[in-house]
Formats: sequence, structure tokens, C-alpha cells
Amino acid sequence: MSITVKDVAKKAGVATSTVSRVINDHPSISEETKKKVRKVMKDLGYVPNVTARNLGKQIASAIGVILPPLDSKERLGNPFYLETIEAVNEEASTYQMSVAVASAPDFETLLENVKRMHLQKQVDGFILTYSDNHDPVIAYLYDNKIPFTLIGQPYQNESEIVFVDNDNQLLGKQATEYLIARGHKDILFATNTTRENLYFERYFGYQKALMMANLTTQPAVKFETPEDYVVFEDILKDTQATALVVIDDLFAMRIMQLAQIYGKKIPDDLSLISFNNSIFSTLVHPYITSLDIDVARLGKMATQKLMEQINQQITDGIKVIVPHQLIQRETVLDLTKLS
Repeated sequence: MSITVKDVAKKAGVATSTVSRVINDHPSISEETKKKVRKVMKDLGYVPNVTARNLGKQIASAIGVILPPLDSKERLGNPFYLETIEAVNEEASTYQMSVAVASAPDFETLLENVKRMHLQKQVDGFILTYSDNHDPVIAYLYDNKIPFTLIGQPYQNESEIVFVDNDNQLLGKQATEYLIARGHKDILFATNTTRENLYFERYFGYQKALMMANLTTQPAVKFETPEDYVVFEDILKDTQATALVVIDDLFAMRIMQLAQIYGKKIPDDLSLISFNNSIFSTLVHPYITSLDIDVARLGKMATQKLMEQINQQITDGIKVIVPHQLIQRETVLDLTKLS
């Protein structure tokens, strides 16, 4: 026999109406009761009749996860997005919600995909996994008052948009301070993206740390064209840099390979620190020293904040900061121990 709402209510020691409200994530039910009922549902293997519920409530019971334009190999292979989708999917399942993904090679196509998902009522709201300076998607969601949560910091309407993020300026500052504390004075900041807000924030943090230490800041070393990779050798010679702060682990691997081509051994000649603490940080030796941004928690909190909007529990913009942690490995040489 199939498990019914009555079976769940009896096992959980609540009324059948309470189980129904938990299924619909009604705000009148406490979080403690929701957790208890959801655990019983899971233990009994109860699956709500989502189709019938959706017809009655005119909802899709689905969340749309929007990836940035996958216009480069680095972006296509970046584990941040897959880890985010996994975290969103896990949290969404606790609300009996499914997950759909919107991706495209460019913003124009991505916007059309998002519009179609919205107009065809395929999803009830969206989670954006990026924050871009000239993003037509976020403008469309905002202008049409569609529920969405942003992973990252918005460029506009910060007081009205719900967003979940790390303190990226603090991340950049602490990464640079870690290098300074180990005797490095000539430090560069390397990036392969200049459109996303996390670049600006992390680079500002880098600058702040150096200025506070009365050390010289350098323009960000940007890798956006093939020529940028060629001139990197000259930049290293001109600046006499002993260390790099790199925008993320995946690009840090590329920088390590490039530095070695130019005769620089990591970390003996050039130290390196990056962000995300992804699988790439331990794929090759030396293992990368990295700041863990807790992607799982970012995805979980983004999902929770989106569900609050879908269920009309919050109306104003809100900022949620997820803490980070430094993971020390092998790519930073302590110069203070050499003198």
C-alpha cells in the first residue's frame, strides 16, 4: 500500500492539516515541526502528489539555477557551479522542489532561456550563481518582480535584492595579509575575469592590505587575450614579484603552469594563494593554499532565501554573509624563515 498523509501525521504525532502545511512550507508551521514531519516523510518514503498540488496552487514546484555564460573553458570547467547546483538541489529537496538549470554561451541566449522558463511557468523563482556588471538577466528578473536570489553582490538595488555572498573584500585582504606576514612585499593580483563583482571586491581587498602595510599596490594582471599570457613574463621581471593572489583555484592552476614555463618554481621563486578551495587545489603538486568560501552553505542559504520569497515571507532586500576559512597548503613560501 502507498503511504498517505494520514500515515505521516500518525507517525509524526500531528494533524493531517499540519502535514499538508509542511508540504506547502506554510509560514504558520514552526521550523522544528517542519523538520520533524519532513524526517517522517523521508523515513516512510512518502512522496507528495506534486502534480495535483501544483494544479491547485498554479505553481511549478521548481527552482531555476542560472549559470553565467559558459564562454570559456575555465568557466565551463569551474567546479563552483556544479557544487552550487548540488547544494541547491539538496536543499530544494527538503521543500519538495525540483531544480532546472539555465545555461547558454552568451547573455542574449541566456536571457531568452530564462524568459521562456518564466513565461511557461517551468519554475517558481531563480537563483543566479554570478554577479555581472552588465547582466540583462538580473534586470529582467528585477523589473518583472520575479522571485530570485543572487549568489554574489548586486551592482544596483542592493537594498531591494536578496543576495547571499562571502565578504569578498575581506577575502582579498586576508589572502594578501597572509603573504605579507610571510615576508612578501612585491605581490601581484591575477585574474581572468573583470566583469564579476567578486573580482572588484577581492582586488580592493588586495589593495587595502598592501596600503595598510605601506607596500606598493600593482594594477591587476588581467588575462583576457592571448597576448596577456605572453607579457606575463615581462610583468614578473619588471615588478620582481615574489607572490600572487589569484582569483580562484582553477585559474591558479593555469598560472602555476605558465609561471613554470617562464622558469619560475612554485613556491621557491613565486608563491601563490587563491580562493574557493575546490577540487583543483589538490589535483597537482604543490597543493594550492586557498580560502574556502563554503560553496555548500552559499547554495543552501540562497535556496532558503528564495523559498522565503516564493512563500511571501520576506519583501525587502537582505544580505546574508557566509564565512570563509583559510586552508594552508604548499604554494606559499615563508620568506621570514629564510633570513
